[in-house]
Amino acid sequence: MGGETVLFGFTAAQFALLGEVIMINFVLSGDNAVVVGMAAAGLPPAQRARAMWFGIGAATVLRIVFAVVAVSLLQIPGLLFAGGLLLFWVGWGLWKEIAESAKDEAEDAAAAAAGTPHAAHVPTKTFAAALWQILIADVSMSLDNVLAVAGAAHADPVILVIGLVVSVALMGLAATAIAALLERYRWIAYVGLALILFVAAEMCWKGTHDVLALAGLT
Repeated sequence: MGGETVLFGFTAAQFALLGEVIMINFVLSGDNAVVVGMAAAGLPPAQRARAMWFGIGAATVLRIVFAVVAVSLLQIPGLLFAGGLLLFWVGWGLWKEIAESAKDEAEDAAAAAAGTPHAAHVPTKTFAAALWQILIADVSMSLDNVLAVAGAAHADPVILVIGLVVSVALMGLAATAIAALLERYRWIAYVGLALILFVAAEMCWKGTHDVLALAGLT
């Protein structure tokens, strides 16, 4: 009678902890979903879902590693700054894709108005390029929230792993929806790019402050 209820090997307290980890990671990963969706949107539809899930899967493994060693990892001076620079690099690549897509659409519109035939545009983005963008962006953007997730798990590795896997799966579904919306509403790409640049700038700002504080300059 006095024993605690156990379901699937978890107590009620552990289920509550798992829910907390999932919610924290999912909320903090909203901007990650935008980047993943934008990176995958440049691929042909047949490859899009595969790139997202491969990239998210690899990033999840790295997130788990980061979370396990979060306290030591985030004490490395300049780590957030380096992550911000990587994110700026991803943003630059996405900006070039947006500009190229806008140019193609303008050429198509001009050809249609003139009544002249025009060649169909073949996507130039490769599966490997999209996968690399997704991996770099997701890992970079996860550096500043992984400590919160690790703290919520209270050093329980099982809760940590399950929570990250479930929340990242939810993020993948959100990224799928964003990639589909980008097909219909191109202006969303500019909003997403602005968000990426904002997060990158914030990471660089925090990383610079950490380095200056370590050097005793603040």
